Amino acid sequence: MISLDTISALLSISQGELIEDLAIALLASPQLVLFFEKFPGMKKSLLRDLPYWKAEAGENLKATTVPEALQQEFRLFQQQQTLSLNAFTQALPALLTELERLASPFSQQARTLAAHSESQLSPAQHTLFLQRWRLSLTLQTMTLNEQLLEQQREKLLAELQQRMALSGQLAPLLTGNDETSSGRLWDLSAAPLQHDDYQQLVEYGEFLAGQPELMQLAQQLGRSRDAKSAPAQDAPPEAFRQPVRHADNLPEEVNGLHQSEDVLRLLPTELATLGISELELEFYRRLVEKRLLTYRLQGESWHEKVVPRPVSQQQQQPCPKGPFIVCVDTSGSMGGFNERCAKAFCLALLKVALADKRRCYVMLFAHQVIGYELTAEDGIAQAIRFLSQRFRGGTDLAACLQTVLQRLQDAAWREADAVIVSDFIAQRLPEPLIQSVRQQQQQQRQRFHAVAMSAHGKPGILRIFDHIWRFDTGLRQRLLRRWQR
Repeated sequence: MISLDTISALLSISQGELIEDLAIALLASPQLVLFFEKFPGMKKSLLRDLPYWKAEAGENLKATTVPEALQQEFRLFQQQQTLSLNAFTQALPALLTELERLASPFSQQARTLAAHSESQLSPAQHTLFLQRWRLSLTLQTMTLNEQLLEQQREKLLAELQQRMALSGQLAPLLTGNDETSSGRLWDLSAAPLQHDDYQQLVEYGEFLAGQPELMQLAQQLGRSRDAKSAPAQDAPPEAFRQPVRHADNLPEEVNGLHQSEDVLRLLPTELATLGISELELEFYRRLVEKRLLTYRLQGESWHEKVVPRPVSQQQQQPCPKGPFIVCVDTSGSMGGFNERCAKAFCLALLKVALADKRRCYVMLFAHQVIGYELTAEDGIAQAIRFLSQRFRGGTDLAACLQTVLQRLQDAAWREADAVIVSDFIAQRLPEPLIQSVRQQQQQQRQRFHAVAMSAHGKPGILRIFDHIWRFDTGLRQRLLRRWQR
């Protein structure tokens, strides 16, 4: 068996150039050009995947076997190349018969070349015959390569059209034309889906657009990690201009009365004694004794002095934004409008996770716990399966929290934020479980959020959470939110 890669190499056919032409033709497709004009953030992701597609096309060509007739003709060509001119001339009638049996495209041309020769082929005729035969084999191999590459192009284009349809529908709902989010959404759209499959995603996305408070809640929760303040290390001292007061007081403003000999600042009553002859001697005596009442003027003189001082700056170190582990209560009390809000809120968290390059794992808990990772390679398919679930049964919050604690032990999820979406109308949690949650909060700095869908949740359960985000789905609050919009 001869592979297509082998025969192409022997005939000096560059499959790499053919694959490169395939990629250029694919990127020049009108569908792709129009799509990436509308969603430029997804183009980088496609160009990033292009080398993998080229490699896959090359592997497919290498694994393809050549048709049996072409294999036999190529072996026959290799044999005839080794014959001398006389031996080739003697074997020519049998060669022509064999080419006709193999239905070779070169058969008719071979007979024409042989008819123009006499009983013995000249060296030039021999060389021309082999060159034309090689050209025919090269053309057959090139045609086979192009046919296979065209099939792969059509297959790849069909896959891309499906992904473009899915991404185009979901981009306004999950990315908002953000480049990072669009690229991740393109990656998630690789799973094969039909139009009816992802229509449910579109419906919940439209419901989320009608509940902007849910999106705001998800964004607040996603930004809830404050930056840490830490002192700068090894900071050099900086020059500091420090104001310094002169030691001497300067007469700038009146600051009371005092006794002195300063005749320029005498009170009017003191000056009046000079006009009375009986008191004139008394005035001079008090002047000598520095006991005249005068205004006291006082002021301060300042100047700047440059002094070095150590820097006490604070550096803002943002906390790492870890994954989301979202636990959704699927009990009977969470049905109806609560169910739609809970699913839409998970889509809102998925949008935040796509924008921040975070992972998002959703767990459903009632009598059993079922998990879906919405940011996995088949995340869109998993999201569709999650949205197809129905909320029925009881509330086993303890089992859910226990599963969350187990997942938080994994290194990949150690920085995760646990989000519990429920009405919190459930049984009291066991004391050992509460202590385990407290330990995770204090020692591992992991945080547990509660998204309360009801105003009647049990305070004893909610007390263990770091943050409680309220979204009351009662009729009164729903009408109030609509009126406020």
